[in-house]
Amino acid sequence: MSSRNRKRMQLVLIASFFLVPMLLAGVLTFSGWVPDARSYGQGIVPERSMEKVDVMLADGSRLNWIDPDWRWSVVALGGGHCADACIRQLDMLHRVRVSLNQNASRVRLVYVGKPPQGAETETLMKVWQVGSDTNHALTEWTPKREDGLAVLLVKPDGTALTWYADGFDAAGVRKDLAKVTK
Repeated sequence: MSSRNRKRMQLVLIASFFLVPMLLAGVLTFSGWVPDARSYGQGIVPERSMEKVDVMLADGSRLNWIDPDWRWSVVALGGGHCADACIRQLDMLHRVRVSLNQNASRVRLVYVGKPPQGAETETLMKVWQVGSDTNHALTEWTPKREDGLAVLLVKPDGTALTWYADGFDAAGVRKDLAKVTK
């Protein structure tokens, strides 16, 4: 191979290092391929503002969805009666918040539904803001199982972002919270 042909080949190789990735990106874009978002919950599409959702807290005040401290809201939605399975999930969500370390203060815990009863739950529920959905706007996400618990992840601006159905994995919630509270 002559020196001239070798130099042309080198030029083509160098140009291909730049052109091939751009061509591949174009093909993937026009084919409709979208990378996974890797969220462990189900995205709420379109995202919904929670401003019209009226949650009356146990102290008689209304929950302010747009948090002045700019905290994410983990809203636990209890089924008809929060018993053992529900209490375990509430405890796991509290542990998830604690495991965020320095970012734990950027997350608030809100429980919507009939609160669990009993001496053992008294300490657990101290970290939760307990309220009830007065206009039943959260019914579509509330679990059908009596002892079920579903979770909504709400952005600090009051927009519902992700829903975790009854039986969710708390480790997945923790990974999602770790991403958004960085």
